[in-house]
Amino acid sequence: MNTNNKTSKSPLKLAILLSGGGRTLQNIQEQITAGNLNATVEIVISSKATAYGVTRSKNLGLNTHVISRKDFDNIDTYSVAIWKQIRDVNADLVCCAGFLSLLNIADDFAEKVINVHPSLLPSFGGKGMYGNKVHQAVIDHGCKISGCTVHFCDQTYDTGPIVAQATCDVLEDDTADTLAARVFESECDIYPKAIA
Repeated sequence: MNTNNKTSKSPLKLAILLSGGGRTLQNIQEQITAGNLNATVEIVISSKATAYGVTRSKNLGLNTHVISRKDFDNIDTYSVAIWKQIRDVNADLVCCAGFLSLLNIADDFAEKVINVHPSLLPSFGGKGMYGNKVHQAVIDHGCKISGCTVHFCDQTYDTGPIVAQATCDVLEDDTADTLAARVFESECDIYPKAIA
């Protein structure tokens, strides 16, 4: 590859925030490796030391950090610590990937922080609505369609402007697990496209 080619765009520098298993991180990295996403993962920050996403990130050879919310007196000092790490790697875009801690979005990162949520926002979002809790709520409400939403993050849970959505059917015999698997397939498709 000719790096002197002025028409080629520089890879987008990503910071990934996670709190869980890291499957979304894995998907993003696979899309980068396959050449489908012109980006690099510059840093991965987990809010939990025990999250499998930390192990997954290290196994991928990524710059991995744990910044636990419980180690800070308040959201302000917690947010400052996270933004310091992100600025240190000159990230262009922050991608939340199952990050469960509320974060104050720094002014210089307004509209540079995105999240993928496992429902069609504004339905089934907000504090405490994550993972199978979302999918069970969708089933309990009798919804026939679910999906996922990529949105910009603001100072609250799941209320920022929507970037993209993808839908999937809710089947009669769905459980939270089977619906989650179908929604995650949609996330794996739409999130890298939204990042690009």
